[in-house]
Amino acid sequence: MSTTALVLFAHGSRDPEWASPIRRVCALVRARSPELRVELAFLEFIAPHLRDCVELLVAEGFKRIVVLPMFIAQGGHLKRDVPKLLDELRSLYPQARFEQADAVGEADSIVQAMAAHVLALAGE
Repeated sequence: MSTTALVLFAHGSRDPEWASPIRRVCALVRARSPELRVELAFLEFIAPHLRDCVELLVAEGFKRIVVLPMFIAQGGHLKRDVPKLLDELRSLYPQARFEQADAVGEADSIVQAMAAHVLALAGE
């Protein structure tokens, strides 16, 4: 068993349908890589929250937890709130290593996919 887990981390919304695309991404990752432990967590409004998700993963023995923000870009939450959450988790679970990946929307492949979608809508 790998000791690394990946947490897809999204903002959350009061509208439960908002999470549908993120849930689809999680399901696709699980289907394409069943050996990879991937979970979904939210900053607010939707459960599970990051702390609950991490508690489960640490209890299962994961030693490295990579938090992948499913955000378009770095903003206040990713610059201030998430690092603070990760510092709290580090103090609660010193046996685990926590990493914050870059926002998914900053990856070149995602930027390229968004541009291709825009061009497809424009008939290009």
